[in-house]
Amino acid sequence: MGSDDITLTAGDAEVTVRPDNGCRIASLKIAGTELLRQGERYGCFPMVPWCGRIRNGQFRDGADVHQMPLNSPPHAIHGTGRDTAWHTARAGTEEAVFTYDLADPWPYSGRVTHLVRLAPDGLTLTMSVETYESSFPAQAGWHPWFLRRLDGGGEEVRIDFAPAWQERKGDDLLPTGERIAPAPGPWDDCFGMPGGVDVTLTWPGRLRLTVASREEWAVVYDEQDAAVCVEPQTGPPNGLNTHPRLVTPIEPLETTATFGWQRL
Repeated sequence: MGSDDITLTAGDAEVTVRPDNGCRIASLKIAGTELLRQGERYGCFPMVPWCGRIRNGQFRDGADVHQMPLNSPPHAIHGTGRDTAWHTARAGTEEAVFTYDLADPWPYSGRVTHLVRLAPDGLTLTMSVETYESSFPAQAGWHPWFLRRLDGGGEEVRIDFAPAWQERKGDDLLPTGERIAPAPGPWDDCFGMPGGVDVTLTWPGRLRLTVASREEWAVVYDEQDAAVCVEPQTGPPNGLNTHPRLVTPIEPLETTATFGWQRL
């Protein structure tokens, strides 16, 4: 961990945020037990100003076509925020606020704010994207890597959710636009939950954690042995092209996700 890390505590919960590493939540511990996969690329990072993959790294804004770096060839993935050093605007015992200003390769100016608030029974994350200049399409969300097994052993985590649909995935790993009945895992897939994201992870006999958001989109990824991901986000992969949400000077993009837990 770095010298600029911010640690929040509430009850027996502890969170460490690394603003210099994409404002990543590097650690989430409950009574000393780590819930997140450790490492420079893992933890739980904000995805902004887009989520998941953009087809061929290109998105349209009206007649303009913009090219993002192909960091997951042939696509661009997970935004620029995770590769950026953020500024700590305010930090207390249970809450901290971080910001960064959008810059190249993103073609528009704006500011992203990330509020991290810890309580004894949950972690609430809020992100906003705002501009005072040109409007632009954007997305925001989070990419947590939850350990498949706690403390390196015990039973595997169970993932329970009841989506209204699953986005059919093409050979390029992107949604085709067709909605299908939810299929059994393993998954690297986007699901629709019009009533809001509601996914429960249960480590039998240990902990139950719910990922909740008012957004209707979540990507679930469980194809790795070490960890599983439940990613609440404001739109599907390639959504800058298929489901654009505009950030305007009078209407920022705002989103919230909550990880709430209880011991078993």
